[in-house]
Amino acid sequence: MEPIQIFGVVFALFALSRVIMQIKKRNINIDEGIFWIFIWSSVVIFLLFPECFGYLANFLGVGRGTDALIYISMVVLFYLIYRLYSKVDALEKQITHIVREIAIRDRYEPKKRD
Repeated sequence: MEPIQIFGVVFALFALSRVIMQIKKRNINIDEGIFWIFIWSSVVIFLLFPECFGYLANFLGVGRGTDALIYISMVVLFYLIYRLYSKVDALEKQITHIVREIAIRDRYEPKKRD
């Protein structure tokens, strides 16, 4: 086993433990937790059995396992960026709504001076 594999497995197991802790603390919902458990478990499996990349490459119809890894990583990253964009957009709308409600409420209720 190469040093980079050992480092990668240790890091992935650490990340997996953090995901499980976040699920237990209910900081993330179960769907997000399952997604991240799948991702980090896949990282561990591919680091322990790098020949799986070759099978994955053949299945996807690309030349090398590394190419398959890069393509899949790009798709996952684009998906995560899309989810972040959606969440930020929803938060901006919520903040705008709250600010408008506060502005309307303060307009009709005079501020008390101390």
